[in-house]
Amino acid sequence: MSQKVHFTKMHGAGNDYIYVDTSLYNIEDPSLAARVWSDRHKGIGSDGLVLIGLCTTEEADYTMRIFNADGSEAMMCGNASRCVGKYLYEKGLTDKTEIRLLTLSGVKTLSLHVAGGHVESVTVDMGEPVLENEKQFSPRHTMLPEGCFVSMGNPHYVIFTDDINTTDVAREGECLEHHSAFPERCNIEFAEMRPDGIRVRVWERGSGITMACGTGACATAVAASLTGRADRRTKIMMDGGTLEIEWREADGRVYMTGPAEFAFEGEAGLPE
Repeated sequence: MSQKVHFTKMHGAGNDYIYVDTSLYNIEDPSLAARVWSDRHKGIGSDGLVLIGLCTTEEADYTMRIFNADGSEAMMCGNASRCVGKYLYEKGLTDKTEIRLLTLSGVKTLSLHVAGGHVESVTVDMGEPVLENEKQFSPRHTMLPEGCFVSMGNPHYVIFTDDINTTDVAREGECLEHHSAFPERCNIEFAEMRPDGIRVRVWERGSGITMACGTGACATAVAASLTGRADRRTKIMMDGGTLEIEWREADGRVYMTGPAEFAFEGEAGLPE
């Protein structure tokens, strides 16, 4: 019989992941576990797997590793980082409301907004956007639809459209994810400017269409500001909910605020 692992299912604006405390369980093959558990027909069902661990250095309090539904490892996930903050606080693993989280794209600071012992929302310092990265984006390719490349730890390509409802997100997103312009593949955002914010639909690298993407929301806000479509502070309205993004002029860093919610808990056999 395979080892049983206790998991927690959480989502941030509908971007859902399976969370496991690695101080309790050793997931030797997280890529396999992500593929098996994320299956929405035969598994738990999710956009991927998040492993939470204690940090062994002074630079951070905890660590986060994230594996997409296809088993590939992501550098960072804004929605998942907010959920990690809520998980740590509400499960009594920390009493801090400022948490330093080590990810593959560096240390992210989580500011928890707590009321009555519950985390109502989380603000994440997502760092400075990177607009040029030859490892992730080769601008020499000219067969791309017009868009804006922004890396928020993960690479994103933001395409503005007049009518997002007529965009074939699945077809165009999958094609662009694997375009030769993106050596490491890419997350694709389709964005429509509206009076109350920016309506965005997401194709996530390794997961497909998702309800929301935190780094994608940040990338879209930066792209909209760079192209004169929006101010430095805006609302990003995704399929699963709304995130507030601020690209601060004072320090050049992007701050994301949004919800984090528990869905359910359970046990799953460790894939062999």
